Amino acid sequence: MTQKVRWYIIQTYSGYENAVKSDLMRRVESMGMSDYIFRVIVPEETVIEKKADGKEKEKVRQLFPGYVFVEMIVTDESWFVVRNTPRVTGFLGSSGGGTKPVPLAPDEINQILLKVGIISKPTWKHLLNKTVEVINGTWLGMKGVVTSVDDDQEKLSLDLDLFGRATPTEVDVHDVKEA
Repeated sequence: MTQKVRWYIIQTYSGYENAVKSDLMRRVESMGMSDYIFRVIVPEETVIEKKADGKEKEKVRQLFPGYVFVEMIVTDESWFVVRNTPRVTGFLGSSGGGTKPVPLAPDEINQILLKVGIISKPTWKHLLNKTVEVINGTWLGMKGVVTSVDDDQEKLSLDLDLFGRATPTEVDVHDVKEA
């Protein structure tokens, strides 16, 4: 049985997240665990703070103080390496006593990775003015020209030929394919 690569959250002493990240990456290298532990991130964002004198200052703020995110395959060895890294208090979702941690759902980690800029949201601007075929829903099998794209809502506006007239229709981007 092959294990899947999943994201897990480890709990650390607050304020030591970056130290845990560098310690863990050193341990992965020295203990030959790079086939099991892939990425370690500390989600941060840059915020502008206003000082009392009115001056603005950029500050890096942790999104999840006390937590570090690890992309890994959980085996007894990889679990041991992470758990026994200095200043790691345990895995989130593991009740201790040898129980394995619970991985993050893909949609949960994708929101975090999007926010910190590790992944980017897909765009469908390349479909603009192209003919597409509807492969799902009410307009199944119909072809139309894409007139506008809403990447945030993942919607396309199409001109479908209904009764000899171009009729504007909105469909989900996942319900079409290029014709």
